[in-house]
Amino acid sequence: MNRSTYFVVLLLIGTVLMLVAGASNGQRKGAANPNIDAAKRNALLSADLTWTFGSKQQKGWYIYTPLIKRLIDTKQDSGSTQFAQAISRWQAKSGLKSSGMLDEETLYAMIKTWQDARLKDRSQALPDQLLTAPVADFYDPTRAEELRQVEKRTYAAYKRMISAAVADRSLRLGHTSRGELASGEKFLKIVSAFRSRDYQDKLRRQSPNSGTAGLAVNSPHFTGRALDLYVGGDPVDTTDSNRALQVRTPVYQWLVRNAERFGFRPYCYEPWHWEYVL
Repeated sequence: MNRSTYFVVLLLIGTVLMLVAGASNGQRKGAANPNIDAAKRNALLSADLTWTFGSKQQKGWYIYTPLIKRLIDTKQDSGSTQFAQAISRWQAKSGLKSSGMLDEETLYAMIKTWQDARLKDRSQALPDQLLTAPVADFYDPTRAEELRQVEKRTYAAYKRMISAAVADRSLRLGHTSRGELASGEKFLKIVSAFRSRDYQDKLRRQSPNSGTAGLAVNSPHFTGRALDLYVGGDPVDTTDSNRALQVRTPVYQWLVRNAERFGFRPYCYEPWHWEYVL
């Protein structure tokens, strides 16, 4: 082989190696693209996805972000590739296409998961199952005695949960020396607990346009095992702006992370509503 032929061969070998390396890099970039694209779509879908819940049209899923992150086990921002990867893993585990995009199908699957975890027994509490909680436990310090009834085990679990929340100094909850919420502290106080069928019917007549997402016909409040807790904003206002404010409060996010330890599960549509399921 003469010298010119030798250099031509070397040049050809170098070209081939460069092409192989380029193809390999392209494959790696291509493998990353789905997560990048999914992250971009999630950033849009979080505010723009149109869907329906309880006969009410909804816009986006940003209000449910704390619950979603808890469900898919991530702390990453919803517009990140890591969030998209966590969505993809959850989709695969749930038998869905692993697109990494939190689309309508995926959101409904998540809502089903949350709804399935709620209280199953909707029978009305019997009088001997209820106790009358002190007015100090309630958001409204003038709440009537007949509206302060709570199922006994639920109340005990609530008090254990409050002790844990008070002990978490990051929440900065006003408290007594006994580890209870101070009289001037509003967060995590009970807004509403047991509500009889008659009282529930009265509320429904007062809010005829609330729909099934607002005041359920077979309300878990009948059981005495559903608690509406103050988590910020207007206590029980279902407007998107109010719910968006509530889900950003430290106490709500603490409940998302910790309430299950004490037997409470959320009603995803209402940030204030928690049900004792044990």
